Amino acid sequence: MSTFPNNLFACERFSVVGLGRNGLPAATALAAMGATVTAWDDNAAARDVAAAAGITLADPCAGDLALDAMVLSPGIPHILPKPHPAAARALAAGVPILTDVELLYRAVRKAGSRARFAGITGTNGKSTTTALLAHILAESGVPMAAGANLGTAALSLPLLPDHGVYVLEMSSYMLERIATVRFDVAVMLNLSADHIDRHGDMAGYARAKRAIFARQFAEDTAVIGIDDGLSRAMADELALAPARLVRVSGEVSSAVTGAGGILHDAFGPLMDLGAAPTLPGSHNWQNAAAATAMAQALGVARGDIARHIPSYPGLPHRQQKVAEIDGIAFINDSKATNADASARALGCYDKLVWIAGGMAKEGGIEPLAAYFPRIAHALLIGRDAPQLAATLTARNVPHTLVETLENAAPAALQAARTTGANVVLLSPACASFDQFSGFDARGTRFAELAARLGAN
Repeated sequence: MSTFPNNLFACERFSVVGLGRNGLPAATALAAMGATVTAWDDNAAARDVAAAAGITLADPCAGDLALDAMVLSPGIPHILPKPHPAAARALAAGVPILTDVELLYRAVRKAGSRARFAGITGTNGKSTTTALLAHILAESGVPMAAGANLGTAALSLPLLPDHGVYVLEMSSYMLERIATVRFDVAVMLNLSADHIDRHGDMAGYARAKRAIFARQFAEDTAVIGIDDGLSRAMADELALAPARLVRVSGEVSSAVTGAGGILHDAFGPLMDLGAAPTLPGSHNWQNAAAATAMAQALGVARGDIARHIPSYPGLPHRQQKVAEIDGIAFINDSKATNADASARALGCYDKLVWIAGGMAKEGGIEPLAAYFPRIAHALLIGRDAPQLAATLTARNVPHTLVETLENAAPAALQAARTTGANVVLLSPACASFDQFSGFDARGTRFAELAARLGAN
């Protein structure tokens, strides 16, 4: 691994808009690669941080717009629901709007490296699959760098050698802003309703996700989960595309499958997934199958994959056990920001106390009705708790509106003791931004509260 040459983007001009986790590293890295960079954020404090880092500030809604591209942070819309004024101005002027992954890809190729790119997307499971693949590669001795939507920002990743692999989690927001990126191996895990305001409808959302397979050649590999109808339909379409197609599943027989908790490929069984305690449930079996298919496409031996999956440490906020009190496990699944993600956690426990709520997604928690008999009691927090309560009332699920996590944690412990449930599960099925800066802050707070209860 090494740094990028300082002249890669000489004579190129970029405006970086949005100076958060992706934007500030992008502005800094592009400048270090010789580009002329100006940056902007609607938040004055973010602008102050950029200025202190030596970044030139310029409002993209005023003055010169002679740019090679605008690098727009993923969370800032450029089309729906309403384009940011800077994006609208760029589009009107014919200035390309890109994501930082696009610039990473161009930088790697400009630097002469033939390092491979592995892209991971899907409504749920992206982060686990990204981290699991990165773990398998690293433990197998393959030079790799992981990041993008998970962890390290794309343009903060190092320059890899020809045999290295970039393992990149790709959100739909990122995928709608790539132009030349070609993934040597890519996976689309699953599709369920999410980010509809940004993409217009499910068809628009699916188009954004499918972009991960754009520009693939016959020597590339397209991996797709087949555990939901929309993904199966996409797989049928991809069967006509040039890349080699590998179908994966956590539930049924496929080219690579974890059905029944046994990881299989075309050559037979690889391992019992019961040996991987951080990968519970059929959704994680699909993640394991996807990471396996991708690792094999990247040249990792079957034996190495089977040997390294059990040592995968897991990710915080994804069914993470954060405390045990009197035999009651407190599980932090704060990453579950929609009903489909929460379904995956709810399906792992026979009887539980459920903490849910926040900013509900389209459809609320109605899709979780099949799991309601498992819920001994629900504690509801956040802005849309009354909406969730109405659904639970209609299904006769015992519940209490408690407003905050601070109220929910002790109430959940008491409810578990009263009902005999041995699990308290924070799996909110909602976004967190009504009360927290993100799902990670929500999960961290839950872990703190659980630890405090355990110390009493």
